Amino acid sequence: MTRHWIEHRRALAPRSVPSAPTGAGDLLDQASALAGIGAWECDLATETLNWTTGVFHLFGIPQGSKIDRRDIVGMYCDESREAMEWLRAEAIARQRGFTLDAEISRMDGDRRWMRLTADVICHNGRPTRLYGLKQDITEERARWEAMRKLAEQDALTGLANRGAFHNRFLNAPQSAPALSPLGALVLIDAAGLKPINDMQGHAAGDACLQTIATRLSSAFGDALLVARIEGARFAVLTSAQRTITGLERRIDRLLRQLAAPIFWHGQLLALAPSAGIALADSPFSYDAEGMFQAADAALRTARQADAAATGGQPGAARFHFA
Repeated sequence: MTRHWIEHRRALAPRSVPSAPTGAGDLLDQASALAGIGAWECDLATETLNWTTGVFHLFGIPQGSKIDRRDIVGMYCDESREAMEWLRAEAIARQRGFTLDAEISRMDGDRRWMRLTADVICHNGRPTRLYGLKQDITEERARWEAMRKLAEQDALTGLANRGAFHNRFLNAPQSAPALSPLGALVLIDAAGLKPINDMQGHAAGDACLQTIATRLSSAFGDALLVARIEGARFAVLTSAQRTITGLERRIDRLLRQLAAPIFWHGQLLALAPSAGIALADSPFSYDAEGMFQAADAALRTARQADAAATGGQPGAARFHFA
């Protein structure tokens, strides 16, 4: 994914030198292919695909080869394939277009990122064709990822920071979210950090935050994003879960791990974590701001329940669903 553009061009070789364009259409096709862009079309009645030169190059398939949509869909990486098929079905049902950044595995094994844009053509009010562009954005993606890691990492814990949480979740457009397939937003607050800072010093508090981050990353290694959003408050964006019960068990197990004592300089330091959970309406189209407000309210409910049970002192780990 991080190879230079010149290496991408070499990966397409050997191929015959194209003949001189015979018209404006040929010139546009060949020039677009040089820029890593191609047009595509799919007949919805027959699932027949029609590609220009740039799309053949992007997928590493010899131009003019017979293409079967089932084979092409199989070249999408798992998460991208799931997102693409869901957005495609929504586009047909609602007769509206979409944009998706998707990862594919070419025939030669090279992985590429492409920006897929699509729209719907209708006849007598019924969708008949999908069409759009596919653009190679592998190098753009690699540069963006490198810059994002520098700008969006929490220096103390190594997790994503508040800016990353806002940019990749809260501020992302609902119709084309950056994080999918999303299952739930889990907000976690670790009560008891302030007394540790006051009594043992900030070095002890920092050690607690680093341990929380390690335990979070271990418990939700498959999460779409794990971020420290402020103080002792963390956010986990989980991938879509098969069952709510499975998610409940994971969160209960996580909170028990976070509540386990932390050994620091011969002392055992303890925190009392609580969590609020908001489920996504759809894995690929969700109201991020609404989810955050719901999870925040659920977190307050969990903390209040803990305070009521313990007379205002941090007690057992608790969680609540919005």
